[in-house]
Amino acid sequence: MGQQLLRLCLVEARRLIWLAGMMFAVIFAFYYFEFPFGYVLPSSFSAGKVSLVPNSHSHSGDSPSKSEVFGNMTISISSNSPSTFSTHERANWTSKGRDRNPENASVSDRNESSPMNSLPNATSSPVVNKNISTPIVNSNLSTLESERTKTIEINENSRKSQKHLTPLGNNSSSNRVPKLNKGLEMPDSSAVSISQMNGLLLQNRASYKSMAPGWSEVVDRELLNAKSLIEKAPIIKNNPNIYAPLYRNFSMFIRSYELMEETLKVYVYREGEKPVLHQPRLNGIYASEGWFMKLLEANKKFLTRNPRKAHLFYLPFSSLMLEETLYIANSHSFDNLKQYLKNYLNLITAKYPFWNRTGGADHFLVACHDWAPTETNQLMANCIRALCNADVKGGFVLGKDVSLPETLVRSFRSPLRDLGGKPPSQRSILAFFAGSMHGYVRPILLQHWENKDPNMKIFGRMPKSKGNKNYIRHMKNSKYCICAKGYEVNSPRVVEAIFYECVPVIISDNFVPPFFEVLNWESFAVFILEKDIPNLKSILLSIPEKRYLEMQMGVKKVQKHFLWHAKPEKYDIFHLILHSIWYNRLHQISPR
Repeated sequence: MGQQLLRLCLVEARRLIWLAGMMFAVIFAFYYFEFPFGYVLPSSFSAGKVSLVPNSHSHSGDSPSKSEVFGNMTISISSNSPSTFSTHERANWTSKGRDRNPENASVSDRNESSPMNSLPNATSSPVVNKNISTPIVNSNLSTLESERTKTIEINENSRKSQKHLTPLGNNSSSNRVPKLNKGLEMPDSSAVSISQMNGLLLQNRASYKSMAPGWSEVVDRELLNAKSLIEKAPIIKNNPNIYAPLYRNFSMFIRSYELMEETLKVYVYREGEKPVLHQPRLNGIYASEGWFMKLLEANKKFLTRNPRKAHLFYLPFSSLMLEETLYIANSHSFDNLKQYLKNYLNLITAKYPFWNRTGGADHFLVACHDWAPTETNQLMANCIRALCNADVKGGFVLGKDVSLPETLVRSFRSPLRDLGGKPPSQRSILAFFAGSMHGYVRPILLQHWENKDPNMKIFGRMPKSKGNKNYIRHMKNSKYCICAKGYEVNSPRVVEAIFYECVPVIISDNFVPPFFEVLNWESFAVFILEKDIPNLKSILLSIPEKRYLEMQMGVKKVQKHFLWHAKPEKYDIFHLILHSIWYNRLHQISPR
């Protein structure tokens, strides 16, 4: 009896195991075929060239992009065209309107979105000149406006893991830098080098001409006369106030600056409501646009209340306040931001004739937010755009647009706090970088150099310290400060390096450095292509000591061009931004 009961139990146990196995197989098969591979077998694709995005799942923080659908999966394809969104835009969507901090990538909450301020529709539409000469581009590049390249998406898990990378006190890097995805390999053939940009600037100077004015004004003759005087500038070898080797053409810069002070008049449109218009933000990483707005609107020397006497017209909107006020979190759309700007242009073109006289070519904007190129690249394409996000392959036009310095202002009451650094002989660190793993360049930089060499202080996020003293101390003690791009080409580290008298090492393909029209950046900075990151130390060590000392002297001399003052001073950042706008206008004006 006992043996029969035992056999019966064994049979029933086998049946239960068999049934459990069948149920598991059915559930696994259903799960496998019903859901995307990205969730079932995430490790299967971790080393692939692309990330597979679920077709039926909306993933937070991704921009609208072209997609190719294969069965159950979508392979995202984005574009370098100005009409598409960039990686940094996706990051800002994910952060729901929060700001980034360059040295530790901490975020500070912004105000919640508020309804769009209403602006009346105008009967007169702004004119956009479609017949201007197209700037020449390097023959090795596709047309800047139409080039499209596949961008590899980083999956959400990878992005989250990068956000929390923090260096330890002993500079240990265990488990902090993610294993590189082969899909993040950097381009090595399509980058525009600094020498190529020099050539493009000269070619665009010769080829790009704005729309001829609809009717002639006295201001046109004044600009043409100033242009002629600059081209015939007498040779000047020395000036006690500025350092000649810093400039492309020292004599022309001196004459142009003098003529700007003597001649230039700017009209600021008074129309428009706060907070998007006429409300500057004076601290943070986008402070450049706010300081310029504040100082220009209070300036008596350059402003005129008579628009017919104006050589330039300022559109006083804040790209930061535009995003904070109007962007709808997770909407993945800039439509309402663009519509607001369109309504604003309709307002001023209905009231004034000046935009339509030149197609907007004598109007300018100053915008530091990363989204500004996308927001302005259509309706305001003919304007002179002073942009922090100055990407030569992202719609930035050399010779017309101006590269705006991205300045991190920690205290608007004391923007020059901690200025300066140690003399060259006391700078014990060869190279320094610290920051969050934004974009594809920084993880590669850390993979090659973090914790690899005692002279290369390459970190992820640094531990927070009061006033960021640890970060500042490293910059003041370093010979070279690495300015590696994040999500976009621009970084506040470029100006920070100059602020702390550290030679900038710019690793950001296609980035147009600030005041490129007049400054000879190679006299005080080092440019390294992204593909050359593995050779970073050998490149820096190959620079002779005499050359390093010359560049460090150049950094100290050029510093005055990157400093904000509550009351503007001669040759400071306010005047240099205005000068670059003036200078580019002179080079594109066409006689009637």
